[in-house]
Amino acid sequence: MSINWTNEVEKRKDDLLKDLQKFLQIKSVLDEEDATEDAPLGKGVKEALSYLLTLGEKDGFTPKNVDHLAGHLEFGEGEDLLGILCHVDVVPEGDGWSVDPYGGEIKDGKIFARGAIDDKGPTMAAYYAMKIVKDLDPTFNKRIRMIIGTDEESDWRCVEHYFKNEEMPTMGFAPDADFPIIHAEKGIADYDLVQVKPEEITDSGIKVLSFESGRRYNMVPDFAKAILVVDEDHTKWIQNFEIFTKDEGVKGSYYIENGELVFQVEGVSSHGMEPDNGKNAGLYLAAFLSKLPLSSQGKQFFEFTAKHFFKDSRGIQLGVSYTDDITGDLTINIGKLRYSEAEGGRLGLNMRYPVTFDMDKGKTIIENVEGYSIENFTDSKPHHVSKDDELVQTLKKVYEDQTGERGELLSIGGGTYARSLEAGVAFGALFPGREDIAHQKDEYMYIEDLLKATAIYAQAIYELACES
Repeated sequence: MSINWTNEVEKRKDDLLKDLQKFLQIKSVLDEEDATEDAPLGKGVKEALSYLLTLGEKDGFTPKNVDHLAGHLEFGEGEDLLGILCHVDVVPEGDGWSVDPYGGEIKDGKIFARGAIDDKGPTMAAYYAMKIVKDLDPTFNKRIRMIIGTDEESDWRCVEHYFKNEEMPTMGFAPDADFPIIHAEKGIADYDLVQVKPEEITDSGIKVLSFESGRRYNMVPDFAKAILVVDEDHTKWIQNFEIFTKDEGVKGSYYIENGELVFQVEGVSSHGMEPDNGKNAGLYLAAFLSKLPLSSQGKQFFEFTAKHFFKDSRGIQLGVSYTDDITGDLTINIGKLRYSEAEGGRLGLNMRYPVTFDMDKGKTIIENVEGYSIENFTDSKPHHVSKDDELVQTLKKVYEDQTGERGELLSIGGGTYARSLEAGVAFGALFPGREDIAHQKDEYMYIEDLLKATAIYAQAIYELACES
């Protein structure tokens, strides 16, 4: 059967865009404060999962809701199972958008919204790829299943629960990263470094009543705020702050409220897999505060934070720097920063480490950091599929057929659902040369790329799961 996949996508373009816009208009951000039994991760996440399952049932796929934490859509025949692993949850929108972050606005050849490229746009591309293959009614040698997660941006409770209860695919791919093919992913460890309260605290000096920045381990914080009690004239510290922010090239503001001095810094948010693509507002403000005559507890925390993490995303000062030829440098993103006089300091770290890094040894080094303890440690091990694997070679051929470009094998610092499969890779949907704006303001996906990705996924499903 000779199939023009681009033409098949073009026939369904209008419907694809309409369905994607509706999908993007759902604010599917984790919200455990308003969680219920049938919406364990919040109403928005539940709505996004229900939207995709309902759409699939209407289009003739077999849907299943797995305890409102995950779901799947299935078609095809055979003992073997091809998995396509996607997620409907998105990170918080953040500030500074020029368009409605949940509008799904189309302009200048792009569709704008939180989740446009991570991961609702690619998910809808994969969905329509499945729909195209189903409509062609070929002879199948595998079942095809889109596995829908709801907690990829946080703790992966969705996929953990799913695979405790559902079949593991024979092979699969996740449209949640870059083209051509990602066959290696770094390990990802999230944990908190918590300040051990000093036995003696000197109260003299400036007191930091509160300091806060960041909401997620895997995002570079774009805003930080500190509230200080300053007994002397505020003018000197305000002038120092203005000089600091100007010299560092970040936007700072300040005001006085109820006699307390408030400093704020605006940075640049980005995905935590490469912290240097952003400007960590929390670390900039911590670096400034470390130079002030603070009380002893505050001085220790802010000096430690500035020394070990300000402009050091490679773990050099922490003593865990490492690199290999498969996945590159170890990176550390400080995604959450907190301090108060009452509670002391706390840092939320997102550490992405190479395939050959000894995490047990690294954890021991961190556990021995003086004055700090580790809490809430989680570790997702690295993932690596051989370049000679049948799955990798088939996807490589499909990519080259559809683009006319070489299907290079890549490695990333991000984590996709592909690492939960024995034979799974990340496959798109960000094309080479395109700016990676996942987790940033004014997130978008090119319409041209959306359609091209759909054609690639359709051919990939056909070649992996159908008789030629």
